[in-house]
Amino acid sequence: MPRLYRIRYCAWLGLLALLSLPLGTRAADVETLVMPGPLIQGHAKYETQCSRCHAKFSKKRQSTLCLACHKKVAGDIRGGKGYHGRIENIRTTECKSCHTDHKGRNADIVQLDRETFDHRKTDFMLKGAHRGVACTSCHKSDKPFRDAPSRCVSCHRKDDRHKGRLGDDCGSCHDARAWNRPHFDHSKTDYPLVGRHKKVACNGCHINQRYKKTPTTCYSCHAVQDVHAGRYGRKCDSCHSPSGWKKSKFNHDKDTDFPLHGAHKDVPCSQCHAKDPFKHKIASTCYSCHRYDDRHNGRYGKKCETCHEDTGWSRVSFNHDKDTDFPLRGAHRKADCDACHQGPLSRSLSVKCVACHRADDVHRGQQGTDCAQCHNESSWNGRVLFDHGLTRFPLVGQHAVVPCEECHANATYKNTPTDCASCHAGKDAHHKRLGSNCEQCHNPSGWNLWHFDHDTQTDYPLKGSHRGLQCEACHTRPAGGQKPVHLSDSCYACHQADDTHRGGFGTNCGRCHETSSFSDVHMP
Repeated sequence: MPRLYRIRYCAWLGLLALLSLPLGTRAADVETLVMPGPLIQGHAKYETQCSRCHAKFSKKRQSTLCLACHKKVAGDIRGGKGYHGRIENIRTTECKSCHTDHKGRNADIVQLDRETFDHRKTDFMLKGAHRGVACTSCHKSDKPFRDAPSRCVSCHRKDDRHKGRLGDDCGSCHDARAWNRPHFDHSKTDYPLVGRHKKVACNGCHINQRYKKTPTTCYSCHAVQDVHAGRYGRKCDSCHSPSGWKKSKFNHDKDTDFPLHGAHKDVPCSQCHAKDPFKHKIASTCYSCHRYDDRHNGRYGKKCETCHEDTGWSRVSFNHDKDTDFPLRGAHRKADCDACHQGPLSRSLSVKCVACHRADDVHRGQQGTDCAQCHNESSWNGRVLFDHGLTRFPLVGQHAVVPCEECHANATYKNTPTDCASCHAGKDAHHKRLGSNCEQCHNPSGWNLWHFDHDTQTDYPLKGSHRGLQCEACHTRPAGGQKPVHLSDSCYACHQADDTHRGGFGTNCGRCHETSSFSDVHMP
């Protein structure tokens, strides 16, 4: 019998057998007879209930029946979440295009490849350290993949160092990179982290993982760093900011009635504020702080700012030239205030030199009290302004360059002798033979420049050989006064020793001899 006839024959026999059964049983057996193969183990109990998965005469309704049974998958598709909710064109795609049944009890109709599965198509994208975690760490073998927990605490409860004190929302601080790299946004709390607080470790403030009721006042954490030792109270934020202790936001210039200028800017707070400045107000006068710096010992009063500036005690703002009737010039500019003001400033001082310099008067008052006639403020020993030409002894010739001390042995100056001999007796080459009236021959231009005329200034004109004689040839005896010893005008008084006649012709030599020479004789 040909093969085609055998198939037709068997089909008819089967049909006749089914027709002999009851109507309900007959329908189920027909469906089972035409079933392509056994269902998977999960669907085995529906193997005789074809209508659970198949709609008669409509293939498109099969997916509707699938989702009616798999309600969670249907919810994912409707909400666009989960693996199935993210599949492109899922609403027009038949379930059987991926999940084909009737392949036997042990068939795998899911066809999941764990090596190539893209977890980004799920509600839990793998990030950070999760990428290297084995699938079985989260997906247990006895539970569907979709039932894997997605909350941190589900897997990491034992890793919670906070012991549940911060709740179950680990993601608010940590991420999948690592536990020790938190990203908690402290700005969303009642205590935003600013300045150096940003770099402080969490346990720096949250001791023993205590987060609730953590104190937020500066002093609660920084009491041990209070260099003021509590003197300024506990409101650290009145002066300091989280940028650092050394950066004070307190502006003494704007926040007080005492702006800090000059040297005051570098003074430590405790120098002036020994107690809490917010409770104890201090005086703002210079003297209130600088009483012990007062070198004047109170003589100049308490208004230090009259003379001094806050840049330093050595910088005096008082202008003696403009603020008084006594401008300071020369050495007076360098004089210490106490040198003149030895009493209160309110006491008026004389502006005469002698008022301050009486003890410096080397003239002992003999030159009067008007020191300015000779001296100026530059120096007592400096260039003296005294005009000697106004005295009885004008300085001319070499006297003009002679130091004062040469003639004035002491500083009294008064009654200083004016005669030449008083100063030049030791330089008298004539040894007093011509008297002490030196000016009769000499002048201040020099000893070698002399102008005495024996012919006109005496009664004995010099003639002949007498003109070339030295003065000492005739004037041999020292004079007792200003003039030389008077000499006789007779020849014999000088030439007795030259008389070859030995007195035989008398003493009137002039009768025979001339002054030109003894050898020139003219007989009477």
